[in-house]
Amino acid sequence: HPGAADGELNADINADGVVDILDLVQVANDIGEGSAAAPTLHSPTAGQIQSWLAQIRQIDDGSPDFRRAIGVLEALLRAVRPKTTVLLPNYPNPFNPETWIPYQLANASDVQITIYDAKGTVVRTLALGHQTAGYYTNRNRAAYWDGRNGLGENVASGVYFYQLQTDEMSTMRKMVILK
Repeated sequence: HPGAADGELNADINADGVVDILDLVQVANDIGEGSAAAPTLHSPTAGQIQSWLAQIRQIDDGSPDFRRAIGVLEALLRAVRPKTTVLLPNYPNPFNPETWIPYQLANASDVQITIYDAKGTVVRTLALGHQTAGYYTNRNRAAYWDGRNGLGENVASGVYFYQLQTDEMSTMRKMVILK
């Protein structure tokens, strides 16, 4: 098997000395062709899949192999992309002094989270920049708030609100700081 060496998997499937989109084309064309168990891989993000699609479309020669690979990537993208944009409950809640604010994006967007006190005054703005469609739900990807205001001061115990703003929508939830 050209993709294996010394019992380990090698990503250079076509054995041309380079790991690139052509290796992915070969993998996509072999899906469902054998009975061997696939290795466990980390799930790709919607952004990674979109990047792969862009790369493969640049070199697409119209052959059945490329058509099938593009179809597999498009199906994978549909599977990993959320159907709706949602602001989820922060965790932990109540919290002291830090919390994570998870959300999911159905489409790529500029993302901002604004934190308000109970009177509606802006406490802090988290400008997260342009983000691809996907799930931002774990501590590595969710928005993080350290419980400080825009001046770097710890905020008081109480009820606060956080608002997710994207290119398409805006929604708000409540959170509590207990010290």
